[in-house]
Amino acid sequence: MAYVYDTNNIFARILRGEIPNNTVLETEHTLVFRDIAPKAPVHVLAIPKGPYVTYDHFCAEASDAEIIDFTRACAKVCAMLGIEAKDGGKGFRAITNSGENGVQEVPHFHLHILGGRSLGRMLDLD
Repeated sequence: MAYVYDTNNIFARILRGEIPNNTVLETEHTLVFRDIAPKAPVHVLAIPKGPYVTYDHFCAEASDAEIIDFTRACAKVCAMLGIEAKDGGKGFRAITNSGENGVQEVPHFHLHILGGRSLGRMLDLD
């Protein structure tokens, strides 16, 4: 089954400039902006500019240049926002939701980067 990309999803509309955002970093292949409903003191969304639905779709079909740009942009943003784990930093959490079981709300691959406080355990596995 092929991935079906909705060109009218909110992130596609942000990328086209139809909806404003609070940009933190923009590169050739990536846009990082502040979440409008933050769940931590630092909460940004990193999205590729290409039409990728989920993380696995991005990993399977994005070009090497897109993948490298995206991962380096995420590292740069963590450093810019002071949440990297490097040199004794407190660190962050990166989350991506994929598909129905992952409770993905927007059908455009996006990575939540959260930090600025302890985020507790991710899942109760009991």
